[in-house]
Amino acid sequence: MKIPIHKVIDERFWKHRVRAGCIAGLVGGIEADLLFTYRYLVNHVWSWDLLAVFFTIAGVGVVLMVWYRLTD
Repeated sequence: MKIPIHKVIDERFWKHRVRAGCIAGLVGGIEADLLFTYRYLVNHVWSWDLLAVFFTIAGVGVVLMVWYRLTD
């Protein structure tokens, strides 16, 4: 027996999923930035990998905001 997914999952689930993903991205970007800053200030080492993660998260966020603004 196949149960249609739209009868099991309503729009509140999708809204909460989008909100959780957004918050997770923001927290991940802030954490990468703080960890990069900590490593630079304490160990005097540039962690290029953390800087790349931070700029990737920030860049994707900005591109998506512009895309949604232009297509909405």
